[in-house]
Amino acid sequence: MLIHIVRRGDTLYSVARRYGTSVARLRTDNGLTENQTLVVGQALIVTLPSRVYTVRAGDTLYSIARQTGVTVTELIQNNPELVQNSVIRPGQQLTVSFQGGKIREIVTLGYAYPTIQRSILRRALPYLTYLAVFSYGFTETGTLIPANDASLISQAYEFNVAPVLVFSSLDESGGFSTDRASRLFNDPQLQETVLTNLLDTVRRKGYTGVDMDFEYIAPEDAQGYQAFLRRAVERMGPEGFTVSADLAPKTTPGQQGLLYEAHDYPAIGAIVDRVLLMTYEWGYTYGPPMAVAPINQVRAVVRYAVSEIAPEKILMGVPNYGYDWTLPYEQGVSRAENIGNQGAVLRAARYGAEIQFDETAKSPFFEYYTGGNKHIVWFEDVRSIEAKLALTDEYGLLGVGYWNIMRAFNQNWALIAARYSVRKVV
Repeated sequence: MLIHIVRRGDTLYSVARRYGTSVARLRTDNGLTENQTLVVGQALIVTLPSRVYTVRAGDTLYSIARQTGVTVTELIQNNPELVQNSVIRPGQQLTVSFQGGKIREIVTLGYAYPTIQRSILRRALPYLTYLAVFSYGFTETGTLIPANDASLISQAYEFNVAPVLVFSSLDESGGFSTDRASRLFNDPQLQETVLTNLLDTVRRKGYTGVDMDFEYIAPEDAQGYQAFLRRAVERMGPEGFTVSADLAPKTTPGQQGLLYEAHDYPAIGAIVDRVLLMTYEWGYTYGPPMAVAPINQVRAVVRYAVSEIAPEKILMGVPNYGYDWTLPYEQGVSRAENIGNQGAVLRAARYGAEIQFDETAKSPFFEYYTGGNKHIVWFEDVRSIEAKLALTDEYGLLGVGYWNIMRAFNQNWALIAARYSVRKVV
């Protein structure tokens, strides 16, 4: 696998000829449309096979997997056209492995709302260990507020992906409710009702565990939150269900702020089966323009996390989105537009922008003008994802969790397929 940075005059055809690959493969791996114009500074992932199998009459994916010593899932990962159409034809060439080999096995998790487009979901599933369905809530009496999750669960199992129920304190307005969480942590009877309902739902719907996403917890409820997590593990664990927790991106134990204070890394890490570090949103909707997940900031969080929690319990959060700011930025007034990573490249092409790369943040960005206004866009591409995955390798983390997989990000999945073996637990 290698990364090509587009130069002036490059075309898909010239890039394909240069590396001995096909235009079709470049389009698939990079999520490019049929007539999409390349952008100067754009990063393209180029996956180069080390072993190819030519389909013969009577072959099936299962027979090819047996012959070549890989799994059917690996064949689908390496040949993403099989995701939407698994019918194979004599003469068709399938990539069995890539040049450079695998670095290691990792765990991958992707968050999705029930409204996800099915084509985008299916494109992501072969590369996931867990699918986290966002999100269940609860009423003041302990009744669960469900998600429309049946289709996501069944499709997850189709690709040997373990579905996980995300449980949170989101209220009817869609925001995290500090008060609702506090009631849960301070009312033993409410806790037992909620946990009984959670356990029943996990059993009945085929979930493999629960991911606790409680944000903006009052500092005085830190001990209550830990007790709730401990009780959840006591109820879920004996039946083989996992309990994980999402952690705010702290760099010191005493970090101030409602987002951070109740997230006690060593205490929570000791209770649950795994944690997700929410290492994103440095650049955010109402904040000043900057990378969503600058690698120097992410590194500081990871460095602190591994000092308090076993690395093999940690998933590092990875954003699958960027932001478009209208300049000049005005605090309290400006609002950035959320944009997908593939959509960002299309926008750069539309306005004739040149993509640049910040070496400190390890993140791409570009500027453009429209309607007399200057804009700046920060997003993710294969270079920024490669840097983030390298960080998980350096610290020996369990893997990564994507917030979220609602938008297509073909480069990411191509990189995973070329460099990593994805652990499957179902």
